[in-house]
Amino acid sequence: MSALPLNRLSPSAVTDLSALLATCFQEDALTRWMIPGERRRGELLPGFFRVFVELSAAYDGVLTGPDGDAVLLFLPPGAEPDGRALDAAFADVLGEYAEPMRTIAGLQEEAHPHGAPHYYVSFGAVRPGRQQSGLMSGLLGRVVARADADGVGAYVEASSPGGEAAARRAGFRLLGADIALPGGGPVLRPMWRDPR
Repeated sequence: MSALPLNRLSPSAVTDLSALLATCFQEDALTRWMIPGERRRGELLPGFFRVFVELSAAYDGVLTGPDGDAVLLFLPPGAEPDGRALDAAFADVLGEYAEPMRTIAGLQEEAHPHGAPHYYVSFGAVRPGRQQSGLMSGLLGRVVARADADGVGAYVEASSPGGEAAARRAGFRLLGADIALPGGGPVLRPMWRDPR
């Protein structure tokens, strides 16, 4: 498994990783809530995830599995993305669906642990057919090893049972109440791991 810093993350790698995330999150409850139409969701998700891949790459926060079969995006302690630039990027790629994204981001910000430095795992995906092969556990293990070496915590918001299970295997525990999206939408499950 390798980490791909920004200066080594080629445009084709950004495209491939964005496509992998889009494929894996096409039927995720969170993205279905954000972009209800299946066809439109398929069209917009690669651009949506490109924003996250490029953001994480700017902080050396992209880990990949062998042959690009898995990806994990994270931000290290001290990362301070430009909120206005991100909002503009999401507005550009999501159009009319930018408002649901803003709702999600606002609820995430309210629940996010502030004050203690930590690694923030934003998205992870494993190519269909390779899931449950230990790839995600390996990538999460690398992030928590960094957190342990730095003596800081790690935080994730699980949007699926599989994501929650992988986080639990890596030592994450529930942190506070679930983040419930409006209108009976899906929930995100905040999870925290203390350094060891």
